[in-house]
Parts: sequence; C-alpha cells; structure tokens
Amino acid sequence: MKYRYIGKSGLRVSPICMGTMTFGTQCLDEKEAFAIMDEAYERGVNFYDTAELYPVPPSGELAGLTEEIVGKWLKTKPRESVILASKVAGAANGWFVPPIRHGLTAIDSFHIIKAVEGSLKRLDTDYIDLYQMHWPDTIVPIEESLKAFDRLVQSGKVRYIGTSNDTAYGTTKALMMSDFHKIARFESIQNNFSLLNRRFLDEMVVMARKEQISLLPYSPLAGGILSGKYNQDIYANGRFSDYVKSTNQRQRLMAQRFMNDKTLASTQKYLKIASDFGINPVTLAIAWSKQFDFVASTIIGATTKEQLKPSLDAMHMTLNDEILKECDKVHNEILYPMG
Repeated sequence: MKYRYIGKSGLRVSPICMGTMTFGTQCLDEKEAFAIMDEAYERGVNFYDTAELYPVPPSGELAGLTEEIVGKWLKTKPRESVILASKVAGAANGWFVPPIRHGLTAIDSFHIIKAVEGSLKRLDTDYIDLYQMHWPDTIVPIEESLKAFDRLVQSGKVRYIGTSNDTAYGTTKALMMSDFHKIARFESIQNNFSLLNRRFLDEMVVMARKEQISLLPYSPLAGGILSGKYNQDIYANGRFSDYVKSTNQRQRLMAQRFMNDKTLASTQKYLKIASDFGINPVTLAIAWSKQFDFVASTIIGATTKEQLKPSLDAMHMTLNDEILKECDKVHNEILYPMG
C-alpha cells in the first residue's frame, strides 16, 4: 500500500477512506456495517471517517449511533492500525440546525469539548487521530475555535485537526491565526469534490497547494448520481430518490441540485466513457477524485458489502491522459450550477 500524508501531519493514510455516515440508517444492520469495515480493512484501507452527527439524514434520536457502531468495530482491530477521523457538528447559524445539544451548537470551547468527550465515549477510545470542524462558525472568532482545538491536541485526546465544507478565505484565515498564535493548524479540508462538482479546482486548489493542506474529497459519486442508477430510474433505491419525495424542503432542494437534467446528461456521457474503456463507472469516478496531487484520501460510502468492490478497485487505479481528457470534455460541454 502506498500511503499518503495528510497535510504536514504524521498521519499516513490509504488513498481511499471508509466513510460511515450510512451506518444506522441506510445500513441498518450493525453486522453489515462490520462486514463493510472488515472488507475495507482487509483490502488495505486504514482510514475511517465518522462524526458526532451521523448517521444521515441527521436526527436527534439517532445522532451518535454511527460512532457507537464504529467504536465496537474498532475493538476488533489493533488501535494503532486505524487512522480514525471524527467531527464536531458545525454552528446552528450555518446551513441547518444540528439536532444535537438542543440545536444550540457553536464552534466554541464549550461545544468543542462537549463534542469530543461524547465522541471519545461512543468510540470507546482515548484519542482521535483527526478531529474536524464539520462546517464553519460565522459568529465565533476562528482563533477561539483553534485555541480550543489546540488544547485537545496538547491533552493527547486529538492528534491533528481539520476543517470541512470550508472556503478558501475561511481556511486561509484559520491557517494564519494558527501561525500567529503558534497553535495547532488545520491539516485537511473535507469538501465535496467529484466529476459533477469541480468547484475545488478554482481558488481552493491554490490555497491547498500553497499551504500544504490536504483535500479529503467526500461524495465522489455525487451522492450516487455517478453510479448511473438514477439515469435508469429517478426513483431508484437511494438517498436522492428519498429526498425527491421528502416533505423536507432542504432535502428536496438538495436533490434538485445534485439530480437534474444537466447532471444526469453529464452522467450519461461519463457512463459511456467508462464503458468505452472497460471501467466500472463507480471505479472511474472515485479514481478521478483521488488522482490529484492535493488529495490525501477520497471518502467512499456503502450500505452493503457488495457495493464496496468497484469503490475499492479505484484504490490502485490511475486514469491515463486519454480518459482524463474525455472527462474534461464532458465537463466543458455541459455546464451546471454544481460545476
């Protein structure tokens, strides 16, 4: 296995990370969740990502369940063989109100400490390798947040810290504050990145390369769109088919953003590229997302063990220039809001 470093940290991770957000909802069976993680582990994946808010869709009744499942599984493996990542829920003034801590979350010292204590208990471990801010807080000064994260690092409860769903401005300012105060800095950023969402390739990529901060792409299949299942049936079994029928306006809007005429048209072209080159479309999409120099590890997901194979097959695949050019051609032909 050729491991990659995350940022300037000592964390060496597999190019594929096993995401766990489906464990407890879409993947209802704890036994199946164990089978998924075991299969990934046996194939060489040493990096596992979770969050206090999981499983998704988030709910007050189930929040934390995913960490409990991961914690039980973690006991079956040598702890130092697993690089474990988790997250503190973002601020309630963000894109939605997290159904935890009575909907009053913030990225301040109180909530960061509460969150990490809860995660450590559910994960049944005494440290987390990478602890991330799930999304930024636009009210609490970033230096207050960073000082709280730094105390966790100094205490040994957390090895390194990262951010998620952040902007180039927000991440750069955080890095400047860490440098100014001589405290722990964000080593990674976990943002949406796929063939259908290349927004990271604007000013974000400049920041990532200049500051040596690693991208951990999530949703490399654009929520399952790039598998092609929605091209066959818009009501196929999946998250967005549920969101289309949902009474929750935020979920319906998310479904429309990811699954629309233009993204489905692009996907149809990517399916043809995969077919022409004899590659599974899932493998193609994940291999594309992990092939950039600023990417440390691409986060995949699964609801069954059987779904894993094409995702894990991307781990050692490098797409040639011809395939990459064909993919770029599709992107340039069909423009849509996500791109």
